[in-house]
Amino acid sequence: MPITVVIVEDLEEVRTGLRQIISADARFKVVASFADAESASENLVSLLVDIVIMDINLPGMNGIDCIKLIKGKCTGTQFMMFTVYENNEQVFDALKAGAMGYLLKKSSPQKIIESLIELHNGGSPMSANIARKLVSSLQIKTAPNASSYLLSARENEVLELLSEGLLYKEISDKLGISTATVRQHIHNIYEKLHVQNRTEALNKAFYNK
Repeated sequence: MPITVVIVEDLEEVRTGLRQIISADARFKVVASFADAESASENLVSLLVDIVIMDINLPGMNGIDCIKLIKGKCTGTQFMMFTVYENNEQVFDALKAGAMGYLLKKSSPQKIIESLIELHNGGSPMSANIARKLVSSLQIKTAPNASSYLLSARENEVLELLSEGLLYKEISDKLGISTATVRQHIHNIYEKLHVQNRTEALNKAFYNK
């Protein structure tokens, strides 16, 4: 079964280009696209898609408020923010609202596909800048403590790289291990910390919360 996607983006040329990039990969199916949050919010609950790519600055209701409005009704859907802003507070607010990752509009087609695959596989793709901002917001005082959560040295290494916003493949390249091994380490980390995603893992490991 293909990974189903909805695009919410007000600029027609950007919306069309993104749809073409995603549709060119047989692993995905773009079910619908919307130019505003109001239209999206009226239809997303019934569409039941895997991923929604959501622009932040939309006419009328913005993407962040749209996520807040419908996330509780779309429990099987993951939200990926799509924006030109890398350091803007809006991006961080979107993550706090329930988005599990974000894409820059300047991202290459390959980066877009890799990020969507990672999101679908349980990751939270985001840039190092946003990851650092997330870490700072959690008021980190100490590094992850292997003894506290029984994390291995390698799992701590993977967790540190997750906090830098690296994708699974980037972690595998950096550590010289396979992507499958990275995925297994992350699975083990999530189990040991009793969390389900990167944001929760960073919160638990760094802030003991």
